[in-house]
Amino acid sequence: MTRNLIPGILAMAAIVVASNILVQFLFGDWLTWGAFTYPFAFLVTDLTNRLQGAAAARKVVVAGFVTGLICSLIGTQIVLQGDGFTYPAVTLRIALGSGLAFLAAQLMDVHVFNRLRVGSWWRAPLVSTLIGASLDTAIFFTIAFSATLTVLEPSNDVSWAGEMLPLLGHGPLAPLWASLATADWLVKLALAAVALIPFRVIVSRLTEKVA
Repeated sequence: MTRNLIPGILAMAAIVVASNILVQFLFGDWLTWGAFTYPFAFLVTDLTNRLQGAAAARKVVVAGFVTGLICSLIGTQIVLQGDGFTYPAVTLRIALGSGLAFLAAQLMDVHVFNRLRVGSWWRAPLVSTLIGASLDTAIFFTIAFSATLTVLEPSNDVSWAGEMLPLLGHGPLAPLWASLATADWLVKLALAAVALIPFRVIVSRLTEKVA
């Protein structure tokens, strides 16, 4: 069983590492390139769940969590400079939000997928990813940037994220971090639908080989 998990663990680790690197590069005003790679972590979890069961999927999730934790620890030791200030590449709030969001969202994905695994092939991966991705966005952006949680890291000034601006540049006034969260969430929803294609192809091919 452990050997069979290696592809899933390696794929999850690669996505987590890539996302931690790409999150440093902006794509437009509201997104980073990491927003386009991280959602595929749900694809890895769902494939493992479908092919090997919920217990195996949880092990892959834990492996991804540990990888993300290591990336965050490394990031906290990297010091950046800008506007006359020095600051860590990864703050405590971002590290905490990222870790908790990943773990909660992925485990929720496993739970929902397992409840829906009997039925139409697309229902379990789509619904579980939509719920998991929504939870991930809510937890991460709230912990990382909400002014109500300043107590988590008083020395980290996130007032910039609370600047009131039109939502996504056109909607009602909202904190900047709400626009960032909304854009991130919309990308995850779109990729949840796109990921159904590789999910269907991979599951079909692997189950045919077994048969």
